[in-house]
Amino acid sequence: MAEYTIAVLVGSLRRESFNRQLANAIVRLAPGEFVFKQLRIDDLPLYNQDDDGKPAESVKRLKGEIAAASGLLFVTAEYNRSIPGVLKNAIDHASRPYGQSAWAGKPAGVLGVSVGAIGTAVAQQHLRTVLAYLDVPTLGQPEAFIQAKKELFDASGDIGADSKGFLQGWMDRYVAWVKKHAS
Repeated sequence: MAEYTIAVLVGSLRRESFNRQLANAIVRLAPGEFVFKQLRIDDLPLYNQDDDGKPAESVKRLKGEIAAASGLLFVTAEYNRSIPGVLKNAIDHASRPYGQSAWAGKPAGVLGVSVGAIGTAVAQQHLRTVLAYLDVPTLGQPEAFIQAKKELFDASGDIGADSKGFLQGWMDRYVAWVKKHAS
């Protein structure tokens, strides 16, 4: 049985972030041959093209972890109706210098949670646009625009009963997507 290593990028730095909680919970819905690794993005310098020839160690680490992954999972917050700056910074670093993108061809899933009624719908759409440009085949359906409600997570941090069916279906489709597109 093949093992699939999935690089998880959480678009929020807050320790108790709903999106970090979602990232931790949803991976428990995946089959055993899927191994998830949350990538660190809080230590990256701001992207500056002048540094392309001498990237920071944190940038080299990020690109290496992405290159080693079979797929990607983006769990993003929405800030001001778009992608959080820390996530965009990580995307920019790993896509540069031009022609040396670590993202190309890696199958991805995108989801997120917010207290707002539309979840992270707008940020996800912006992220999908960026990923399309970077040649990242991204699962289109089902979309997962999740509103943070008290019952989203149970007492142990797992997906709550009301949301488990939908999110298990999302994970099943994501697993099939990665298996179809991973090289």
